Amino acid sequence: MLDAWLDYHRETLLWKCDGLTDEQLKTCSTPPSNLSLLGLVRHMAEVERGWFRDFAGDDTTALYCTEDEPDADFDAIETADAAADLATLRAEVAACRALIAGHDLDESQTDSRGRTISLRWIYVHMSEEYARHNGHADLLRESIDGATGD
Repeated sequence: MLDAWLDYHRETLLWKCDGLTDEQLKTCSTPPSNLSLLGLVRHMAEVERGWFRDFAGDDTTALYCTEDEPDADFDAIETADAAADLATLRAEVAACRALIAGHDLDESQTDSRGRTISLRWIYVHMSEEYARHNGHADLLRESIDGATGD
């Protein structure tokens, strides 16, 4: 059930981006906000990578953010390649699924911040993270072309 809900939320974000141009995906909500659909895609790729790869002890090197630009997932989108960023999210999801396959939901790991967290907690957190951002995606998409739905 946790897999199914997380996959639903992952697919919802991608669906909200479907059929839009690069320019539309980069459209920010309301000044001065830097919130855009492409920023959400990039952010969720970072979040997938951070939580699941950290749990599995794999490479958690940031995809977009740096020490000098900690919000580059949202901020540095002017020259971003939307198709590449969408592919990156899909690749991160696939890699994270593979890394956690076979792990028990109650298995716990100490994360990079020293917190002990179970895989079940990560699934619930990721579902919450996607659900929150999918609410943002709903509003962004509606403001771009009027499309609404799940």
